[in-house]
Amino acid sequence: MRLPLSRSSRKKDREFYMMEALRAPGTHAKVSQKTRRPKRKLILILALCLLLIVTFAAARLHARRSEEKEEDYAFDPLPESETDVSSEEEEKSTVSPDDPRLLMLVNASTPLPEGYEIDPVVLRYGMVVDRLCYDDLQAMMDDCRAAGLKPLICSAYRTVEKQQELYEAKVTEFMLTGLSLAEAEEKAAAVVAYPGTSEHHTGLALDIVDETYQLLEPEQERTAVSRWLTAHAWEYGFIIRYPVEKTRETGIIYEPWHYRYVGRELAKEITESGLCLEEYCSSLAG
Repeated sequence: MRLPLSRSSRKKDREFYMMEALRAPGTHAKVSQKTRRPKRKLILILALCLLLIVTFAAARLHARRSEEKEEDYAFDPLPESETDVSSEEEEKSTVSPDDPRLLMLVNASTPLPEGYEIDPVVLRYGMVVDRLCYDDLQAMMDDCRAAGLKPLICSAYRTVEKQQELYEAKVTEFMLTGLSLAEAEEKAAAVVAYPGTSEHHTGLALDIVDETYQLLEPEQERTAVSRWLTAHAWEYGFIIRYPVEKTRETGIIYEPWHYRYVGRELAKEITESGLCLEEYCSSLAG
C-alpha cells in the first residue's frame, strides 16, 4: 500500500516533473521560441519606427534642398508685364546719364556705401529691382521674347543677409573638398561676392538665363537667349558685368548670365570701348 505524500513531497514532485519536461527533446526550444517572439516583435517595431524616422528626415532634407534650389536656381518665366506699373507711369520714367548710381562701382575693394537704399519695384514672383532700371529691363525682356526666346530672371536685388548665406554656403562647399578655411574663403569670394560687395545689393544687377538651360555655368553663353543679350543688351542700358577676358580686373569668374544696368548711353560707350566697369571708371578718374 502506497502512503499518501506530504504537501512538501508533492511540491518537490511537481518541480521534478517540470524539470524533466524542460529537459525533454524539443521542449526547451518551444519555450525559447515563445519567449523570443515578443522580443522579435519589439525589435521589428523599433526597426520600423527607425525606418519611418529616417525616411521622414530624408524627405524633409530633400524638400529643404529643393526649396533652396528653387529659390536660387529654379527660375520662373516672368510674364510680359513684370509689375503692375501702368503704361503712363512707364512713359514718364526717364534715366539721366548723369545719375551717379549708374556708374556706382561695387566690388571687393569698393563695398556698398553704408546706408545705401534702393528704390524698389517688386517684380512678379517676388524679385526686386531698382526703379532706375525697370523700364529698360521691361523693354529688353519683351523684345527678347518677341524674338521667340524665353529669357528668365533668376536673381535680382539681394540683401546683405542673403548674400551672407550664399557666401557661407560656398565656403562650406569648398571646405568639404579639403581646403582650409582661409583657402575656401578666398576661392568662394571669386564665385560669390563677399557680403556688402555684391552688385546685387544695388538693385541694378540681374542674372538672366535661358529657360532651356537654367544653370549658372560658362556654357550659358551658348544659349539662344545669351547670344541675343550679348548682341542687344547694351541697347537697353545693360552690360555684361564680368567678361571672360576681364577676370583679373573684376576679381570675379566669367559670368555670361550677369548683367548690370548703366543706362543706354553709358552701356554703348562701355561696350564699344571693350572695357569692364572697373577699367571704365578708372579711365574717367584718370
